Amino acid sequence: MEFSAYKMDGLGNDFVIIDNRSKPIILNNEQILKICDRKFIGCDQLIFINTHEKSDAKIDFFNSDGSTSGACGNGTRCVADLLSKENGKKNISLVTSEGELKSDIIGDNLVETGIGFGKTNWNEIPLAKNVNTKNLQIEILDNDNKSHIGGTAISVGNPHIIFFVSDLEKFNIEKIGPTIENHELFPERCNVTIGQVINEKLIKVKVWERGAGLTKACGTAACATAFAGLIHNISSNQVDIEFKTGNLTISIDQDNFIKMKGPVSDIKKIDIKL
Repeated sequence: MEFSAYKMDGLGNDFVIIDNRSKPIILNNEQILKICDRKFIGCDQLIFINTHEKSDAKIDFFNSDGSTSGACGNGTRCVADLLSKENGKKNISLVTSEGELKSDIIGDNLVETGIGFGKTNWNEIPLAKNVNTKNLQIEILDNDNKSHIGGTAISVGNPHIIFFVSDLEKFNIEKIGPTIENHELFPERCNVTIGQVINEKLIKVKVWERGAGLTKACGTAACATAFAGLIHNISSNQVDIEFKTGNLTISIDQDNFIKMKGPVSDIKKIDIKL
């Protein structure tokens, strides 16, 4: 099987994008895993663009472990930019399994996407039982084996947990992430973020992404972190979330609707032979 696809990234959070609108390509789980494997092509998520009657396209996300994801903020921004360059529109509507996402092309390779409403009800995230989602009282250890207890659970189309700490560099996300991702409280697993509030307009983060592992950036994690900061009154309703590769700007309105703005890469066309 041979076909063309696209490679894009948002702050290093990278994707292989397959356009299924004219000639559908059906891949099995083994083939998806192969494409995502960095020894072959490699990406954090594989994205399919499908036709949709009432929007510009329907998009489906697969994590690098083959599992599906209901939301991918950076991936949505990349596809919006790709379709905008194709059809010339500055407003792109994309349907995901979690609903419709609208994106605005702000400038050259700069896209803002409405991610949706932040949810904190235990059964909407979902959690395994009814607990205080603002403080799950989950323990993580820093590099000196000192205990930090907390964790805020939020859904922005997928489940997240955010830990706010005083010194981000004292925590090893590669060690903490896999354990917390599979915590018994999260039946659908979760994305794990450790954040340090620099000031009310800036939060630095490290992210372990559900189904993908360590990623350079994660759009929905940025949204969840900003929302967690707002409900804890430690950040403002517009805040930059800083990854090592750059920043995403998150805005939250009075109804808790979240928008994410940030850069996307140029579009690279690739050929895949399976």
